[in-house]
Amino acid sequence: MTRRWKLPPRIKVLEALGCIGDGRIKIEDDSAVVVGSDGKRSYRVYWDGKLGIYSTDNGSVYRGYLGYPAIAFLMLKGVLPFDEKLAEALKGIPWRELNEKYKSYRLTEEYVREILEERGISWPYVDAFIERVMAEIKRLRPYRIEPPMEGVE
Repeated sequence: MTRRWKLPPRIKVLEALGCIGDGRIKIEDDSAVVVGSDGKRSYRVYWDGKLGIYSTDNGSVYRGYLGYPAIAFLMLKGVLPFDEKLAEALKGIPWRELNEKYKSYRLTEEYVREILEERGISWPYVDAFIERVMAEIKRLRPYRIEPPMEGVE
């Protein structure tokens, strides 16, 4: 039975863009290494070349939603929409710190909204992009794959 990823919280779309803007994702063909915003953790992403993907981030592993490392990967592979202007505007945001401080994705999103508006990005533009990505995830219905066993070729 194919196991589909749950829809992620909206903030994960922005977190994925920030990851790309910061250059924290290194793609290696059908996999990637993503460094967390605090630089202390790294996550692996594996892709089957279609809509099957796996990521080792906490949201994916423990909550079952498509995590930001997988979203960033799929954006860079052209599967999901990408916005370079937003990625640039989201550079340097300490996501982990904010998520721990606010303990609410909604509050983190409100804080990030203020930062983006200070950087000259209108919220309706951001909101429309988030909705576009979320609609595409819902339409495509990416599924979970098993990660390859380490050390096995």
